[in-house]
Amino acid sequence: MKPIRLPEPPGPTPGVPEIFDGGAYSVVRRAVVIGNGSTGSENQCVGLVRALGLSDKHVLYRVTRPKGGVNEWLHWLPVSVHKKLYFVLRRIFGYTQLLLTARGRKNVLVHPENGGSVGLSSILEADAKQIVKMARDTYETDGPLLVVASGRDTISVASSIKRLASENVFVVQIQHPRVKLNRFDLVITPRHDYYPLTPEAQEQVPRFLKRWLTPQEPPDEHVVLTVGALHQIDSAALRNAASAWNDEFAPLPKPLLVVNIGGPTRQCRYGADLAKKLISNLLSVLASCGTVRISFSSRTPDKVSGIIVKQLGDNPKVFIWDGQEPNPHMGHLAWADAFVVTADSISMISEVCSTGKPVYVMGADRCTWKYADFHKSLSKRGVVRPFLGSEDISESWSYPPLNDTAEAASRVREALAERGWRLRT
Repeated sequence: MKPIRLPEPPGPTPGVPEIFDGGAYSVVRRAVVIGNGSTGSENQCVGLVRALGLSDKHVLYRVTRPKGGVNEWLHWLPVSVHKKLYFVLRRIFGYTQLLLTARGRKNVLVHPENGGSVGLSSILEADAKQIVKMARDTYETDGPLLVVASGRDTISVASSIKRLASENVFVVQIQHPRVKLNRFDLVITPRHDYYPLTPEAQEQVPRFLKRWLTPQEPPDEHVVLTVGALHQIDSAALRNAASAWNDEFAPLPKPLLVVNIGGPTRQCRYGADLAKKLISNLLSVLASCGTVRISFSSRTPDKVSGIIVKQLGDNPKVFIWDGQEPNPHMGHLAWADAFVVTADSISMISEVCSTGKPVYVMGADRCTWKYADFHKSLSKRGVVRPFLGSEDISESWSYPPLNDTAEAASRVREALAERGWRLRT
């Protein structure tokens, strides 16, 4: 039986039970995160949930694709079509192993189970109907459900949840979905996702391709624009990291320069030539550094990391993280006096720019399209500077830190309030 909702008083009164302050059905106490296995995408979702105060009340679901062999050729398909086609192929070629002839007449093994070797068995598979059923069945006891998703493969799941349970859920899609925005309650995306609409972009694209560019329309009331990517870095996280890494970082000679190296992308191409230039610039500023700590990402090509390790690995001022746990990333963010970052990773740059510390970018001149627009916007704000090799790292400078995650969380609260809902306090 549905419980009786008591009349609301004229205004909230401190100390009264929740049912008098808008009713149990108006309080959002829990969240579902829908990811696609990408650390960058899922980190954005968890960062928003954390900023909304629901970090201890969220469950991670994941949209997964079949992996290996011919599946690598099918990633351009919608995930639902990909899975159905894979099921048919398995029925034809066998359930234990699917052996297909690939290009060059090489045998390619397709693993029969998805994610069995990467720990995905502990992550719930994102099924829209199951999540909708859970949201409906628990609405009277637990109130509305916040759904936060990010990544191309999550779009159909998130939009289906809103369509099937719009009265019980509030759906936030992070990054522009390239579909109709009214399929979601809110879309949070960087401004540079709208770069295709700018005059500069229109001049770069042949006329016959313009109809295929997305987005086609300017942002509407469903859209929250950010400068960069959302993440989990805030003052509390930095304080905790400073304490956790105190014994390792406090004794290091200052200033501490942290160098984060990513990997080339389609819109930010580079190779060994940039690595050699980075080494030259680092050697030029080494006299003004007390310590240099270098980290590579999982995308860093071996030819790039190999050159850097060979040239700087024996320098007494330089420490190169070997990739073994524990990952010092949070310690670097908390303890660094300045950063040098390659231009390829918007997530990585967004995190270091949230600290308010000097950030020098390497390789921005090699970026094109929306990546170039992103770096241009940061330069205009005075948030980043190019790394030229002539810097004095001991001379500090600052700027208003990027605060995208907190600002996006504030917009989510406003949108919930327009619906008559609020987050737990």
